Amino acid sequence: MPAFRTRHLCSVAAALALTVAAPATAATAATDASSAGLREVMFVGNNWDGTADVIKSTGDFAKVGRINVVPDKAQRMAEINADPIKWIYFMAIRNGVGEGHDQFVDDMYSTPDGKSVVVSRPSFADVVSIDLSTGKINWRFAVSGYRSDHMAVSPDGTRVAVSASTANTVHVLDIATGKQLGKFSTGDKPHENIFTKDGKYIWNMSIGDVNTSLDDPSADWTKGDRHITVVDATTYKQVKVIDMRDRLDAIGLKNFSDAVRPAVFSPDESKLYFQVSFFNGFLEYDVAADKITRVKTLPKNPATSEDRTTWVNDSRHHGISMSPDGAKLCVAGTMDDYATVVDRASLQEGELVTASKPYWATVSGDGKDCIVSESGADQVTAIDFATGKKVLSVPVGDHPQRVRLGHVQADWTGPSAG
Repeated sequence: MPAFRTRHLCSVAAALALTVAAPATAATAATDASSAGLREVMFVGNNWDGTADVIKSTGDFAKVGRINVVPDKAQRMAEINADPIKWIYFMAIRNGVGEGHDQFVDDMYSTPDGKSVVVSRPSFADVVSIDLSTGKINWRFAVSGYRSDHMAVSPDGTRVAVSASTANTVHVLDIATGKQLGKFSTGDKPHENIFTKDGKYIWNMSIGDVNTSLDDPSADWTKGDRHITVVDATTYKQVKVIDMRDRLDAIGLKNFSDAVRPAVFSPDESKLYFQVSFFNGFLEYDVAADKITRVKTLPKNPATSEDRTTWVNDSRHHGISMSPDGAKLCVAGTMDDYATVVDRASLQEGELVTASKPYWATVSGDGKDCIVSESGADQVTAIDFATGKKVLSVPVGDHPQRVRLGHVQADWTGPSAG
């Protein structure tokens, strides 16, 4: 086993006793959403469009408005075309993870006052704040390296953490000003970020090189240094590192990838449910015991090719959420073209709801439905947690990916300019 596979947990007693909380959502971040004229909505990032659709967070999920998240596109492209290195990375993103398209919006969160939305833009290697009333940019932060990725918002809504995937770095920014408050190092290709519910820690999952063709389990070691990094959310100092390679090997899953993809914590703060590259299913990790306790394999779609090199960015399944009561999980079976609700106690899946390349799963504002982005059909679909059945689908823009709860001003219907 290569030397870089060996990881060491922090020896500090406090780190070993780290208590994990449930992930914060944009709904909790917008302190008292019922205050002064705010309306809860969902932001749907249309990655290839460079737009974000804003839809109702419950009910019929009807469209409220649309935002152009690349109003400065001409300026950014001029900068890229003038810099050979930036141009090479821009084209690599387009022809690699972008599947022949530019990646203009990966993640987004609204500010607590509902006046702006903060967006990470992979192809432009930045994060911007966009004024929701005018459509103009409030501030821009250029991340280290050449690509920005997943974000997370702090429980109080004042900070966003963003992965700089080619620099193995996470930046933490003031959501109002864009000023960097701190940063920390990660494994190769940082991806998902989660703030704990108490706001004390940030968990980052690095996924390694997902756009190489060395996808056979025997070549897994070529994918890079992948692990979970846990840092103090005040000092941004590392307090714990979790290498799932050791935990997978301990239960005989030596051929499983250790690249942790989307993940969700249980409400009781004791379990982490996560997906890994190439696997049609998910795993349960006991935080206190520091071990994988259950593995759930979900059905394969017989129409899905078994050639791993045909799976988008190594992710057979990508997207997992949990009902607020912790009773049900919702899983996006990306390459198998379905989504399903799973009972957390028994791990029994429900109906396989047909979906076209579902890329993300989140929870509606009222907690009743799982919301899945169908990137292959340019729509989002609601699935009832209680019944596991499809409720409805609503059209959005080109290649929807991340879906986040947030807030806008009560009378907002879209920018007046920009």
